[in-house]
Amino acid sequence: MDIQQAILNGGGIDAIAGQLGIAPDQARSGAGALLPAILGGFKQNAQGQAGGLEGLVGMLGGMGGGGLFDNVVGSEPTDVNQGNDILGQIFGSKDVSRAVASDASAQSGLDASTLRQMLPMLAMLVGGFLSRQGDGAAPAGGGGLGGMLGSVLGGVLGRGGGPQPQPQAGGLGGLGAMLDMDGDGNPLNDIMRKLGR
Repeated sequence: MDIQQAILNGGGIDAIAGQLGIAPDQARSGAGALLPAILGGFKQNAQGQAGGLEGLVGMLGGMGGGGLFDNVVGSEPTDVNQGNDILGQIFGSKDVSRAVASDASAQSGLDASTLRQMLPMLAMLVGGFLSRQGDGAAPAGGGGLGGMLGSVLGGVLGRGGGPQPQPQAGGLGGLGAMLDMDGDGNPLNDIMRKLGR
């Protein structure tokens, strides 16, 4: 199951819509515009972590693991502090988060302030999903955790090292490709370049 379907099927979009007071279609559109950069941040973090993808799962486990997903879809209001901690890890600064929301606003037509509120909740949904995939991963065909998570992240964003087919970004309606100016499958590095990072 891809990440967007997991978020939709798990009630994440409805939970975000309810907490932000927006229509589910708007939440879906906002998620579609934000997810490529969030996934790009997770991919870059995994590439920079000691231990790679296993290190990423360890980091997420320390922040709540699979419970991150439950925090968003549960009946209580989401504690976005955990989401902001994740964004700090994958984006590095609030400036990057603001730039991601601004770019997503231009693509989706949603207000950037709404998208900024959505960012930590989406980061928690993705982090919880990845943690659950990592916790439940048994070696299959010798791939193990790294192979499984690599397919989750790499399948959405491409693996670099040469021309890649345009990613479908988990079925996000082409927004990932629209945000990805240099065609490498990761729109986050384009945003970072705009900020001179």
